Amino acid sequence: MIEFKLPSLGADMDEGTLLEWKVHPGDAVRPGQVIAIVDTAKAAIDVECWQEGTVSQLLIDVGTKVPVGTTIAQLLAPGERAPSGRRTSTPAPVLIEGENRAGRRSRISPAARKRAAELGLDISRLQGHGPHGVITLEDVEAAARVASEPDHDQSMRHTIAAAMSRSKREIPHYYLSETIALDKAMTWLQAYNAQHGLQERLLPSVLLLKAVALALRDYPLLNGFWQDNAFKPALDTDLGVAITLRQGGLVAPVLHHVADMTPSHLMSELSSLVERARGGSLRSSELVGAGMTVTQLGDQGVDSVLGVIYPPQVALVGFGRISERPWVKDGQLCVMPTVMSSLSADHRVSDGHYGARFLGEVRRLLQMPEAL
Repeated sequence: MIEFKLPSLGADMDEGTLLEWKVHPGDAVRPGQVIAIVDTAKAAIDVECWQEGTVSQLLIDVGTKVPVGTTIAQLLAPGERAPSGRRTSTPAPVLIEGENRAGRRSRISPAARKRAAELGLDISRLQGHGPHGVITLEDVEAAARVASEPDHDQSMRHTIAAAMSRSKREIPHYYLSETIALDKAMTWLQAYNAQHGLQERLLPSVLLLKAVALALRDYPLLNGFWQDNAFKPALDTDLGVAITLRQGGLVAPVLHHVADMTPSHLMSELSSLVERARGGSLRSSELVGAGMTVTQLGDQGVDSVLGVIYPPQVALVGFGRISERPWVKDGQLCVMPTVMSSLSADHRVSDGHYGARFLGEVRRLLQMPEAL
């Protein structure tokens, strides 16, 4: 019997609320399949299963909040049979009728009626999406989420604050910054975009992310995790990308293998990630594993950002807005497109000299955009 536990979807998550089961007892599951949707303090996340098997039991009900690590389902391994006498399917719900606002009778399951009463929801105002318009437990939970959106925003802000307070308390930060000339990068980008259609054009952020990922190959002490009082290097250039959510707050889902992507592939992956993050359709595998996070606040009009490291990572890179500034080039004063880059790093793993060399490598790579 395989126990499926609620995974941790980041250092700032210690519990989650089940919003929806995507499988039923008796269903076969394969690695990478989404089996549940869980609400964290930040967003609703598609939770994937990474074992092959058959669903034996679903152990918690929709709407239940449980700690990370709680067994929420049991799977039968391939070839394994369910113990005799154990139910592997769920009975059809008994339906109860109530009166809606138009005076017509609405059908609602007992579990949904009970949950609506607990939440203080008027069932006459609920719309059913089950068979033949039946109000399901999922309908009740969805209505409750809409009613409590301000509380959810407050919860998200509290969660972010707790994680950042822990970071500042436990991680000895040091900070570096450097202004990088982008004349070659922007000239190359303009020429590239002129030759491609609107859907294939690149944003400057793609070049910045690619330069960071390539630089990490030569400066691995900035790409990894502080765990069990020791540094553990990341195995690849998987970057967390800080994304501001429409409803407030932020998440930092992961772009995998960034150093190996072409700029066009990276642009496609980044666009998809931003769209799904803001649409609430991220997967659990996209919230864990980043060895470094990159935050770009240029669209907010700021010149620079000195970020707080996201534990257990050991470094964060920030970029401000790209703007024209006075610059001396070849002994001549000119106007240059530039960006302020910054590094926040963990002094337990690296020092200022190492970090300065890393930012220097990012600068060097951005002078050769055609090689990115």
